[in-house]
Amino acid sequence: MPQQNLQAVGFQQGQIQPGFQNQGLVNQPMNLGQQIGGQMVNPMLHADRAPQRHVEAYQQVPDPQPPRRQDVDAYWADKITEVMRDQFGIKPKVNTYSYQTPYPPAYDLIPLPNRYNVPDFTKFSGQDDTSTMEHVNRFIIHCGEATNRDELRVRLFSSSLSGSVFTWFISLPPNSVITWADLEKQFHKYFFSGVHE
Repeated sequence: MPQQNLQAVGFQQGQIQPGFQNQGLVNQPMNLGQQIGGQMVNPMLHADRAPQRHVEAYQQVPDPQPPRRQDVDAYWADKITEVMRDQFGIKPKVNTYSYQTPYPPAYDLIPLPNRYNVPDFTKFSGQDDTSTMEHVNRFIIHCGEATNRDELRVRLFSSSLSGSVFTWFISLPPNSVITWADLEKQFHKYFFSGVHE
């Protein structure tokens, strides 16, 4: 049986249909028969597969997306770290703990009253006979005109603490103290009840 070279319906030699990419078949007639392993396969014997091969041959292939900048940077950072560790025995620095205040960061932006000098507060360490009530009242008196703003009282309070009491203050979760009443309540609750001992 002689081999037949048939052109596909709708395609003419040298033309590409819109929406299809040129895959090197422009100047070649489309051969419905396919040579597999040196033998010509009759598409009529595989009629159910022939349309699929036709579609696959002219399927649009999406353009590969370029890698995102941060993915590339992370890849190279990992590679450099790996080389430093393997070749030189150098381990990268582990992220260290950064201090965050228990009050909102905006409180640090509130200006102190004009010509106000932060006083040298009496420190509360929880080690002497000073009660939490006495310390809070002394703190408010020392603050002077800064006591007019809740936010300033909250911000300045840590300056009146020392030792394990200061450690307690800085270990409070971020934004856990919004008002002076919140801070005073937590302070009395923790240190007046003897929980710290």
